[in-house]
Amino acid sequence: MTFWKEFKSKSCSSRLKAADKEQALEEIVDLIVKAGELDSSLRDEALGALLSREQMASTGVGMNVAIPHVKLRGIDKVICSLCVSRAGLDWNAIDGDPVNILFVVLRPERATDSHDPEEHIERMSWIARLSREADFRRFVQRTNTKAEMLGLLKEMSAV
Repeated sequence: MTFWKEFKSKSCSSRLKAADKEQALEEIVDLIVKAGELDSSLRDEALGALLSREQMASTGVGMNVAIPHVKLRGIDKVICSLCVSRAGLDWNAIDGDPVNILFVVLRPERATDSHDPEEHIERMSWIARLSREADFRRFVQRTNTKAEMLGLLKEMSAV
């Protein structure tokens, strides 16, 4: 699987500064915009969609992982981010534990030349399997650079 290639270095962070869920999502969206992956005109819409998604139900899946994911009008390809919060964030996760690892996925509303909606379930399943891997969780929290994070995603791509 090559889903790891959808995670661009400039859209990821091994040291989120945010103190809470809202700040974390804002910091991640800003990273994605600064990286040039998301047009700045879509920043507020992306942040609003992610915050609304969290109000419906927490994306904290347990084991210190959250997987915020939304459809977004105005994009034509999937945008992914992997971020680590060293301090941990209250995410109202299903196990009640803080979240340290965040996989954020923004996807187009409909099929495009660069996006096959049929792959979304497969992508999300891969992320879920990866998040259940104790070795991945342990190692990603110890990474110091974005290159190390992406290298780990590539190494774990067979999961």
